[in-house]
Amino acid sequence: MRRYENPFARQLALICCTTIVFLGLAGCTSDAQQKAQGPPPPPLVEVMQVSTSDVPIMVEYPAQTYARNTVDVRPRVAGYVEKWLFTPGATVTAGQPLYVLDLRPLQAAVIQAEGNLHQSEADLEFAKGQVSLLQAEATLASAKANLEKARQDFERLKPLVEQDAASKQDLDAATAALSSNQANVRALQAAVDQARLQTTTQIKSTEGKVESLRGTLTTSKLNLEYGTIAAPIGGVVGDTIVPVGGLANPTALQPLTTIVPLDPMWVRFKVTEEQYLAMAAGRVNKVRSEPPITLVLADNSTYPNKGKIENTTNQVDSRTGTLELQARFPNPQHTLLPGQFGRVEVETQIQKNVILVPQRAVQQVQNLRSVYTVEAGDKIAARPVTTGQRVGENWIIESGLRPGERIVVEGLMRVRPGLVVQPKPWHSPAAPAPGSGSQSSGGGE
Repeated sequence: MRRYENPFARQLALICCTTIVFLGLAGCTSDAQQKAQGPPPPPLVEVMQVSTSDVPIMVEYPAQTYARNTVDVRPRVAGYVEKWLFTPGATVTAGQPLYVLDLRPLQAAVIQAEGNLHQSEADLEFAKGQVSLLQAEATLASAKANLEKARQDFERLKPLVEQDAASKQDLDAATAALSSNQANVRALQAAVDQARLQTTTQIKSTEGKVESLRGTLTTSKLNLEYGTIAAPIGGVVGDTIVPVGGLANPTALQPLTTIVPLDPMWVRFKVTEEQYLAMAAGRVNKVRSEPPITLVLADNSTYPNKGKIENTTNQVDSRTGTLELQARFPNPQHTLLPGQFGRVEVETQIQKNVILVPQRAVQQVQNLRSVYTVEAGDKIAARPVTTGQRVGENWIIESGLRPGERIVVEGLMRVRPGLVVQPKPWHSPAAPAPGSGSQSSGGGE
């Protein structure tokens, strides 16, 4: 009686006995209900019928975006910045004005060049008038007339003197006059030749000066146009370095700003030498046309526009054994910016007539993989399989399954070998196209 002197011990013993009685009654009731209701129905599972298909194999490479044809905006003439006509980060078009310099010195240079040109053109007109040459030619013509008169006087007096009809003194005077006029004509002829040469030289010299001044005027007008600095290409303009009132100098080390074309955007990535040779062999043998490539961004989102490999660099990097490939992506919305990191998925080959199953259907225990198949009579069987490459959310099955067999995709926790199930068709929630996944590659740095 001493064991039950403690009231708490007596209560605990009573509770245990009562619980055992109730559990026994509940077990008897449950067994009775099960016998009355019959066996449970077969568990419901979702199955798919495997088949063969051609599967493109994708390889991933680390990649980075960059802008080709980035242009530094520099002034062509020196001047102080008077106006900004853009907002940093805005999209500009080719020829759009960006800066306006102080145009007054450039306009004054144009006016001065025009004045010098007009003066030279007037000098040219005067040179072409050949005034000094005309005067020399007129003097020469007068001298030639005097010479002709002296010759006629000499020829008239000579026979008269021979006939003693005229004095010999008159003939001597006529002879002297003839010699004097001949010398005068020769001198004036030399003066005419010299005047003609001087006039021709003056005309050529003045014409050259006129052309030079026309060039100076053209340069001055160009400098005046360069006073308004326009965008050489279209793209997104960056921030400016020279503020309003600052000096823009063509010889400055830093540009005024930069313009980056964003459409298209270029992506560079590196492949190993073996991978490049395989790609080159496929192009040479025309195994398939160059497939489009996919860009996966840093947040694992897929860029909607497909790209295309356009060119490669001209040599393999001897340090890493890789070759850089460059692809072009349409970027109309300017979603991509230069310098972004991501991954590109490139199709390397197409495997013919392979079986593709969802990864969720494959069970793995250590290094062994298996699937549950639905055999005749909807009975479950475990089937070991050998998997190949992963393609998106699927595995390529190299051995262990035949086309037409059914495998369990959903409800794997409710089945075991030998259990009869109630199958229904499985439908992929996303239904991705074959080859939407990728295989990682270490081709990039």
